Amino acid sequence: MLFVGDDWASDHHDVEIQDQTGRRLGKARLPEGVEGIARLHGLLARFLPEDADPSQVLIGIETDRGPWPVALVAAGYRVFAVNPRQSARARDRLGVSGAKSDAGDAHVLADLVRTDAHQLREIAGDSDLADGVQGLTRAHQALIWDKTRHVLRLQATLRDYFPAALEAFGDLTAPEALELLGKAPDPDHAARLSRKQISAALTRARRRDIEKRTSTIQAVLRAEHLGRGPILTAASAAITRSQIAVITTLTEQITQLEAEVKASFGRHPDAEIYESQPGLGQILGARVLAEFGDDPHRYTSAKARKNYAGTSPLTIASGRKTLVRARFVHNDRLLDALTRQAQSALRASPGARTYYDTLRTRGVGHQAALRQLANRLVGLLHGCLKTHTHYNETTAWAHHTTTAA
Repeated sequence: MLFVGDDWASDHHDVEIQDQTGRRLGKARLPEGVEGIARLHGLLARFLPEDADPSQVLIGIETDRGPWPVALVAAGYRVFAVNPRQSARARDRLGVSGAKSDAGDAHVLADLVRTDAHQLREIAGDSDLADGVQGLTRAHQALIWDKTRHVLRLQATLRDYFPAALEAFGDLTAPEALELLGKAPDPDHAARLSRKQISAALTRARRRDIEKRTSTIQAVLRAEHLGRGPILTAASAAITRSQIAVITTLTEQITQLEAEVKASFGRHPDAEIYESQPGLGQILGARVLAEFGDDPHRYTSAKARKNYAGTSPLTIASGRKTLVRARFVHNDRLLDALTRQAQSALRASPGARTYYDTLRTRGVGHQAALRQLANRLVGLLHGCLKTHTHYNETTAWAHHTTTAA
């Protein structure tokens, strides 16, 4: 057996190789890419017999993303994704001076994978399709976050020089608001907007009660409001135009990427199982699939999946003191998707609604009850994936219905 610590950077990798006794056999700094992987194979071949199996090499690295870890797994090595917090604690265990270097971190990782491989998580063997879904969903969500930030910036800019626009358009992401503000980004031009222009924008946005909305918007824009000087107003109007252009482009790209997410998710063999779950549609289902992955051996039990999701409670017991609290270390994207699923399941599933109401009756707060419901839904999803069956409302909540009765 060989144990390798791999401290990675953007352009190089520091590696150290140990035997089963902890003796250092070799170390090197390897470049990123094909050349580095080839040199690593050659370095390992010096210490392995010719008939050795690649699985006899255990590698610890602080990431599970990118071409390098994928190449290591493809070569047949057993690769363990070590959490940076774990390696930091291990560094303190080996020395208390506080010294740190790339070569030293490689030594820590090699020693950690040698002594505690049974406690570490091996990189999951997710399919290329699942990796593709993950890339699309994360990019789609990132664009949504970017759009939200730009909308907030637009709101702050308008509040500074043109507060009437905030009163006239309650939703700055609405198509008619972006169109009219793009045409008239300052109070003077906005006051000269005709009823025909306003009603046409509302018609293109497919709004109802166009005449009443047109009158309301025009009245607000033509009313007396406090303003700023002409130079600052002109500068702010230019900023508003640029922000509207960015928001419009982001909206278009979000729509296009959403179609890609749905198409990619629809090709996955587990898509129907995810969509059968209460509260999961194509987008939320794709996000949950992307963050859980599709390796059937990654989660040994429903409890393991719940722990990874961050929905299960965390127990801290020491002496006579026992504390049960929520998990604060978790995958933010996954927990966000599962919480949204729980919120939607309150309307889609009578069993989920009954379960939530029962918790609330016991005095459990809204967020805590929602988290417990999400935890229950993760368990149901695990069972469906394990047995390759679709969600069944009666089977899922039969036990809880009987207990409540």
